[in-house]
Order: sequence, then C-alpha cells, then structure tokens
Amino acid sequence: MTFQRHFLDLDDAQTPAIESLIARARQFKSGVAHATTRLRGKLVLGMFFEASTRTATSFAAAAYRLGATWHDFGAATSSMSKGETPADTMHTVRAVGADAIVVRHWESGYPHALAPHFHGSILNAGDGSHAHPTQGVLDAMTLVEEFGTLAGRRLIICGDIRHSRVARSSARAAWLLGAKVTLCAPPLLLPQTSPGWGFSELSTVLDDCLPQADALMLLRVQTERGDGTELPPFADLVEGYGLTEERLKLLPDHCIIMHPGPVNRDVEVAASLIRVQRSRIDRQVENGVFVRMAVLERALHHAA
Repeated sequence: MTFQRHFLDLDDAQTPAIESLIARARQFKSGVAHATTRLRGKLVLGMFFEASTRTATSFAAAAYRLGATWHDFGAATSSMSKGETPADTMHTVRAVGADAIVVRHWESGYPHALAPHFHGSILNAGDGSHAHPTQGVLDAMTLVEEFGTLAGRRLIICGDIRHSRVARSSARAAWLLGAKVTLCAPPLLLPQTSPGWGFSELSTVLDDCLPQADALMLLRVQTERGDGTELPPFADLVEGYGLTEERLKLLPDHCIIMHPGPVNRDVEVAASLIRVQRSRIDRQVENGVFVRMAVLERALHHAA
C-alpha cells in the first residue's frame, strides 16, 4: 500500500504506514488543535451500494470534524441504476467538485475499478469479501491502545473468515504490527487456500485457541455472500464457535473481546457479553471516527 491519493486495501501495506495512521488517529482522539480546518472546502461523497451504519456514520463524522462537507451520493437512486457506466459517473462527480469518494460495494475490487477514472481520492469502505482497510486500521489501533506493542500478542479471529473482508484487513494490520493471528472457523468458512492469506494460522477448534488469546474478535456469518450450501447450521456455529458465558472462562483474564458489528446476539457472542468490562466493541466504533479522519486527511492532502 503506497498510500497517496487512494486507500483501497492493505494487501501490500507496510508497517510504517499502519503505524503512521494510528499515530495520527490518536492525535485526533486526544484533541489535536485546528482539526476542524484541515479539510475546509473539501467535498466528500459517500457512495454506499450496501447497507452501513458504523462505517458510513463514522466517515461522515470524520469529514465533519475535519471541516469537509459530506454528501450522500444515493447510489440506489443515481443514474448508475439506469445503466450509466462507473467511468461516466466518476467524471460527473469530479465535474461537480467532489474531492473524495467513500465507496462500499458488494463486488470485490469495485473501488479499484473506479480509481483510474477519478482524479480525486477513492477510499474503500468495504468491497465484497476482499478488503475493509479502515476497519483493519481501527482494530489495530484498538489493540495498540490496549497493549502498547503487539509483538508476541495473540489475536484470534473467529467466525465467517472465508467471506469476511474484515478478517483479511484486520488480520494483516495486526500482523504487520507484530501480532500472531489465528483464524478460527468451521472448515466451510475458512479460506480455500492454506495457510490462509500467508500471514495467519488456521484452526477449526475454538476452545483450543482461547487459552492463548490476548484478543478475541468475533465475526458474523456473511449470509449475503453465501448461497446457503456453504454455511453450517446456525446451531452448530453457536455450539462450536460462539462466545458463551461458559466459553468465556477459557479466556485469560486480560483478554479483550472485539466485534466489527453488526452483532448477531446469541450467535457469535452471547448478548450478556456484549457490554462486559473486557468488551472493546464500543471503543472500536469510537476509534473508527479518528482513523477515518487520519485516512481522509492523508488522502486529500496527497490529492491536492
């Protein structure tokens, strides 16, 4: 990831880039002076072809806190629904003065396809099962806040790994900062290639992983990306891979609980555990605003 105008994935990211974004996000979180004037006069479009609460809201809040204007593109009601090509749409939004586009799409690689046609910044807010780079950075920031250094720390990511853009980005970001990452799921929901994406270990037995965990991140089943035949019964997922009150006892006392949301209560995590003291789910959401401030600032300054 040579992060200049665009922020598309973490596939070729290097450690200094992740560290730099987290450092800047932490400055914003601490109340860095003059943040509200950093992007004054900039126009950021939110182009969401899939539903989003946390990502869309935090990107909008990030733009606002930096002094930029956020506008919902309304992808479902745009001329793209009438057959307009992505290239023509990109030329149109640039002509009306857009400086950056935050795009979420069900098709893996869609933000990459837009980037050559837009002279501003394309920021990936999640593309299919490929990548969710800002989620990866905010999860890494949450871990850094907790542990300082991630060297030697063990992150367990459990759930629908195969279809998850979060798993790929968050695992890579944590690994780049020194964490050991284990991806845990039933065989049907693990990546088809081994050893995963080249920076993670694979496991099919959650209970064996828990005693070594410093952080446990649960993922929901991506029902919108499976055809049913690929998905184990929910009852089996709860029994073998859900965080229950009983399974919580297997975790070390210092281990934190994470989830990128939305949470399916009593499936991947018991409802009673979502707000326990060791949960960092709300902090992930909070940190998302500051990471996205850092990403917007970096991208738009490079595009200037």
